[in-house]
Amino acid sequence: MLVDTKDIVTMTEANKNFSEVARRTDRDGKTVIFKNNKPKYIVISLTEGNYIDLTDDERFEIVAKRIMRRHKAAFLELAK
Repeated sequence: MLVDTKDIVTMTEANKNFSEVARRTDRDGKTVIFKNNKPKYIVISLTEGNYIDLTDDERFEIVAKRIMRRHKAAFLELAK
């Protein structure tokens, strides 16, 4: 996911003034909160409709992990 620098807020800033984070999110659709100089959280506006833009590879990875988690026992049995 590409992050525009205007969408970034530090954890300290978010803790001090969450209403500002909410206003930014309303204006821009999302706000990324950084903790220890790394993206940690994303605040999104649920009224936008597109919650998260994922590539096909990212979608595939999510589905594959979900299938592996649900059917772990079967996969372990097949691996024998």
